[in-house]
Amino acid sequence: MHIMQISVFLENKSGRLARVTDTLAKNNINIRALSIADTSDFGILRLIVNEPKKALKVLKEDGFTVSATEVVAVAVPDRPGGLAGMLKVFHESSINLEYLYAFMGNNTNKAITVCRVEKPDKAIAALNAAGILVVSEEELYSM
Repeated sequence: MHIMQISVFLENKSGRLARVTDTLAKNNINIRALSIADTSDFGILRLIVNEPKKALKVLKEDGFTVSATEVVAVAVPDRPGGLAGMLKVFHESSINLEYLYAFMGNNTNKAITVCRVEKPDKAIAALNAAGILVVSEEELYSM
């Protein structure tokens, strides 16, 4: 249940993010989640979209530097300690978490946490064993 995340490298200039979102909109690609990390010179826009292969293609054609990364989406209970439970599974399974970002899913009592981990298959197995719901591509893209 791996999810394809799109990373777009952007110069820190006015209008660059607007151009990315315009390119996606013109190609009928819906953004499901995003995260931006920046420095003074550039930023990395991380996107979960409903059509990742198409997004890669159209963004490259529009001159953006893009890459695809495998991530895992986890449904975390929207309550105190919900995220802590997932992170405890990673810690106890010696799974290194590189970064994460989250958004509220259609189900109001679950947050969807997008995780970049060293070993996605090991993370998925550990989460499943702990009874924590890993979200499939189809479920994520249809939210």
